[in-house]
Amino acid sequence: MASHASNLWVLLGLGIAGILLAAKKLKKTIREDFGAFVDKLLLLPPPQPAPPKAPHPLTGLSFAISDVFDVTGYVTGFGHPDWVKTHEAASSTCPVVSTLVEGGATCVGKTVVDELAFSISGENKHYESPTNPAAHDRIPGGACSGAAVAVATNAVDFALGIDTVGGVRVPAGYCGVLGFKSSHGAISNTGIIPVSSSLGSIGWFARDPNTLRRVGHVLLHLPFAAQRNPRQIIVADDYFQLLKIPVDRITQVVTKSAEKLFGRQSLKHQNLESYFESKVPSLTEFTRTKAIANTKAPTSRLLANVMQLLQRHEFLQNHGDWINTVKPAIDPVISSQVCENAELTNEEIENLNAIRNQTRVAINSLLKDDGILVIPTMPTLPPKLGSKEIISEDYQNRASSLLSVASISGCCQVTVPLGRHEKCPVSVSFIGRHGGDRFLLDTVQTMYASLQENSSIVADPKSSKKTISQEESAEIAKEKGNQAFKEKQWQKAIGLYSEAIRLNENNATYYSNRAAAYLEIGSFLLAEEDCTKAIALDKKNVKAYLRRGTAREMLGEYKEAMDDFRHALVLEPNNKRASLSAERLRK
Repeated sequence: MASHASNLWVLLGLGIAGILLAAKKLKKTIREDFGAFVDKLLLLPPPQPAPPKAPHPLTGLSFAISDVFDVTGYVTGFGHPDWVKTHEAASSTCPVVSTLVEGGATCVGKTVVDELAFSISGENKHYESPTNPAAHDRIPGGACSGAAVAVATNAVDFALGIDTVGGVRVPAGYCGVLGFKSSHGAISNTGIIPVSSSLGSIGWFARDPNTLRRVGHVLLHLPFAAQRNPRQIIVADDYFQLLKIPVDRITQVVTKSAEKLFGRQSLKHQNLESYFESKVPSLTEFTRTKAIANTKAPTSRLLANVMQLLQRHEFLQNHGDWINTVKPAIDPVISSQVCENAELTNEEIENLNAIRNQTRVAINSLLKDDGILVIPTMPTLPPKLGSKEIISEDYQNRASSLLSVASISGCCQVTVPLGRHEKCPVSVSFIGRHGGDRFLLDTVQTMYASLQENSSIVADPKSSKKTISQEESAEIAKEKGNQAFKEKQWQKAIGLYSEAIRLNENNATYYSNRAAAYLEIGSFLLAEEDCTKAIALDKKNVKAYLRRGTAREMLGEYKEAMDDFRHALVLEPNNKRASLSAERLRK
C-alpha cells in the first residue's frame, strides 16, 4: 500500500521523478509543524441545519487525532512503521472521531504517538520526535506528543489522544496546554488501538477551557445544564512533596484562586498516603505477592506499581502475539518495561482489580459530588532531550506515583498550565470523582482566568502593585477586554471582563460585554446569565437584551428570545439588528 504522503503528491500531479523532491518538501513541512503530524487528511462536517435550529456545537473548530484512532482508508500507525506494514487500512472511522465531525469540527490530520503508545517521554526514533514548542530542548511528553504539539502551535483548536498512564496529562503539562483525561469507560473506545483496557481513557487537548468544555460536552453527550461550583478544593499536601520544583510556585496559585472564587472555607488539606492506606485494604495483600519487590514502599509507590503491572500485563495480552511474530525493533527501554514481571497469576490479577475498585470508591467518597482533588501533574520540569533523567528510577517513581491516582481509580483528571518556571511550562492537576467529568470541566472554566492571573503574580510578585483605585482598574480591564475581543481572543476577553466584574460588580456593561464573548464561543447559558445580570443593573441596556435574545434563540427558547428582541425595539425603535432578529423568528 503506497503511503498517504505519496498518494497526496501524485494527486497533485507530480510525476515519478518528482516524488523524492516531494518527500523532502513534505518532511520540511512536517518540521515546520514541529513534527506533530504523521498524516494530513480532511474530514469535513455536515452542512449546518436550517434556522431556527442551532448550529453544530463545534462549528468552526479544527482538530487532529493521535495515530491510534481509526479513519477509513488509513492504516492506524500506533507509533511504529512495522505496525503499518503488517496491518490493513481501517474499514471504518472510529465513532469518537465521527462524533466530533458530526458535531461541526473539521479533522485535519493524524499526529505522532510514542512507540506503540507505551511510554510518556514523547520521543519516537521512527518518526523524528515532535519538538516541544514551549521548550525546544526539552521532551514534549507522551504518549500523545504530536497531539499536544499540534494544539500548542495553533495548528488545530483541539486534539484527541488516549491516556493510559499519562498519555494526555503529561504532554499537556510539558507543552503548556490543557489536557483532559475522561473517566474510565465514559467514552467508547471502539475503533481505537488498545494499550491497557483497565487503565485507558479518551482524552483531549485545548488551549482554552471553553474549547475543552465544548468538546467534552459533545464527546460525553451532555445536555445543557447550569454550571456548579466546587464546595471543596482538597490539596494533597503529601503528593506535593514529590515535586522537585518549588511547591509554593503551584500551591499558592491554587490557594489564592480558590479563596477568591469560593471562599477560604472551601480549601481543605489531605494526606493521601494515610487515606489510601486505610481505604484500600487490598494494597496490604499486594505487598505479599511476588509482584512487588519492596514491601515497605509507601502507598503512592504501591499504586504506581499496580498501574505499571496492569499496563504491561494487558499490553502483552493485546499485542504480545504480534510482537513475538513480527519481532519489531522496539526501543530497549520500552522493551525492558514491557517484558519485566509481565506474567501474573489469576489471584494476582484479582488483587490488582480489587485495588482499582477500592481506590475508585475511596476517591469518590473523599470528593463526593462537590469536591476537587489537587495534585501536581508531574514532579519535574520537562527533562532535556537525550538526558537520562527520563529513565532514572527516581523520575519514574515520582511520575508514576502522581499519575497512578487517576489511572488506577479511573477518575477524570485535567492538566492546567500555570505559566513558566525557569523558562519551562509548569502545571497543576485537578481530579474529579469517577463520572464527574462535567463538574470538572465546569470547574476548570470557572477557575482558569483566576489561575492564570495568580500564576503571573506568584511568578513575579512585583506585578501585583496596587497604585490605582478598583474602579479605575476595572475600567482598564474592560478596555483590555474590548481590545482582546476585537482581536478575536475570546478567552482572554472573558478573563479580562471577569476581572473587571470582580473589581466592580455593579457595572452592567461588564456583564454585557462578557456575554458577547461567551456568545462567540458557544457558551449560550453563560451569555444568557450575564445578560440577565446586566439588565437587572440597567433596564435600558439594549445590547444586553439583544445578546440575551441571541443566546435564547441558540438554546431553542424562541418565545423568550422574541420577547427580548421586541423589548430592544421598544427601547430603540430603529435598531436594525433587533428588527431583523424579530423578523427571522416570526418566519
